Amino acid sequence: MTTQEKVMTTQEVANRLVELCRKSDVLQAQEELFADNVSSIEPAGSPTPVVNSKAAVLEKGKQFAAIIEEVHGNEISDPVVAGNRFAVSWMFDVTMKGQGRQKMEEICLYDVKDGKIVSEQFFM
Repeated sequence: MTTQEKVMTTQEVANRLVELCRKSDVLQAQEELFADNVSSIEPAGSPTPVVNSKAAVLEKGKQFAAIIEEVHGNEISDPVVAGNRFAVSWMFDVTMKGQGRQKMEEICLYDVKDGKIVSEQFFM
């Protein structure tokens, strides 16, 4: 980072994540906002319950996108920020390959350090 680059605040990171996700640019959000050593924690029983790198998170996102046939709805709340953390509620209404249409609702919790997301955890 050069001395001219400004580190984003937690609020700025949160706002940018929501902005990109509302446009369905989740992979761009991960690429832009996640630290190289980010950890991602899914609910128990998930195919990938914990991954620990930006590359692994990006791959997990690509695998999830590949099993979606059609997106019927995608709603993400405004972020709620406290210190170096923020949370959003997120709803997906999707048709999954071989699984039919389903509505998924979750709370997503993010930790931010030095202007990058260092962890994400999902609660369904």
